[in-house]
Amino acid sequence: MFEEPEWAEEAPVAAGLPPVASRPRPASASQIKGSKHRQLLATLRALEAASLPQQPPSLPGSDSEEDVVERKKKHPKKASSASASIEVEKKRKKKCQQQGPPGSDYEEKEVKRSKKCLKGVFSASDSAEEQKRKRKCQKQVPSNPAQHQDNDNQTGPKAWKSSATNDQSKQSPGSTSANPPQTLSRKQWRNRQKNKRRHKNKFRPPQPPDQAPATAPKEETEMPPAPSPDNYEDRAGALRARMAQRLDGARFRYLNEQLYSGPSSAAQRLFQEDPEAFLLYHRGFQSQVKKWPLQPVDRIARDLRQRPASLVVADFGCGDCRLASSIRNPVHCFDLASLDPRVTVCDMAQVPLEDESVDVAVFCLSLMGTNIRDFLEEANRVLKQGGLLKVAEVSSRFEDVRTFLGAVTKLGFKVISKDLTNSHFFLFDFEKTGPPRVGPKAQLTGLKLQPCLYKRR
Repeated sequence: MFEEPEWAEEAPVAAGLPPVASRPRPASASQIKGSKHRQLLATLRALEAASLPQQPPSLPGSDSEEDVVERKKKHPKKASSASASIEVEKKRKKKCQQQGPPGSDYEEKEVKRSKKCLKGVFSASDSAEEQKRKRKCQKQVPSNPAQHQDNDNQTGPKAWKSSATNDQSKQSPGSTSANPPQTLSRKQWRNRQKNKRRHKNKFRPPQPPDQAPATAPKEETEMPPAPSPDNYEDRAGALRARMAQRLDGARFRYLNEQLYSGPSSAAQRLFQEDPEAFLLYHRGFQSQVKKWPLQPVDRIARDLRQRPASLVVADFGCGDCRLASSIRNPVHCFDLASLDPRVTVCDMAQVPLEDESVDVAVFCLSLMGTNIRDFLEEANRVLKQGGLLKVAEVSSRFEDVRTFLGAVTKLGFKVISKDLTNSHFFLFDFEKTGPPRVGPKAQLTGLKLQPCLYKRR
């Protein structure tokens, strides 16, 4: 005789269900097949009964038993759906036992139905878990949407404090959640606000290009006109002119430094080797002097116009012969290079004039080089007795005006007048009293003037 295993009878008892009624067990093949189906049904019942009463252990922060009871009261239909399905399944199985013979196709159908019931039970449990998640989400979302929108609009530490207090107030004192209320840091609050704004913009419908906001600036919508070839040429020409001007300025500073740091003979050789260098130096010098409120050559010309026109004038370092063009007197023009046909090119320490043949000698910003004494001695040689020496020089070159005047008087001159009122240059008038009173080897420290060097601009 075939004996049914013990666990097939004991499983329903352990699950709390009534034991299956015992039947006579014939030894036929159909009965053996029916016993296998009954074993399968018994195992399915045991699994069904074991899955229903068990519930997952409550995690920290999950809902308490009181909340579960309240939910069952609120949703009795949802809570009793699983038990109702179990009762319906029991009724079906009783009908199967009464109607269907053992080993028939009806039992196979019942097995399929029981499997469907198990799926429904598990899906019901999944739906219950989904409802729990939804409740938690509803707790986190504020109840008043207008208030939620106001909180989003708030920015700064006040909004951060208000959100922290609102989070604390939402958690009721009677809640049994294990986690304490968390206070957000400033960085976390900012990140939360940023995520909310992103979420809003993500689900905002895109605007068509025709309905673009009218407040857009015109600078963004209007494209700048494409530069024409003429503009390119103008810009290139301006750039070339600017670079050429910088190059000329650098060469002028170099030439100016050479003139002040060496004797006049070296400067003459420099301009003889490079005739364009003198033109460049004179152009840079004139651009510097034009910035002055008063040019000293105009002041000297005004003084000479008040004297007789018969006086013979010798202009040492004449440049472009501006003094000769401003007065009616006969003027001898001397310089290291010629910018005018009236200029006599020579070293100002040795001019081609006879002794005591000139009434006025002029040095207008031309006491350059390291041999100033040679210039003044040459002026004493060509001047008549009682002749006039006029000197105009940059004021910053003088360390001590008194020592300069004393050194000039030792070379055979007498101070007539001095004008120190101008901010850019000093003007002195001397009268020749006789030959120099010191020998050629005597040291005259007052004649050493500071070089006039221009800074890089």
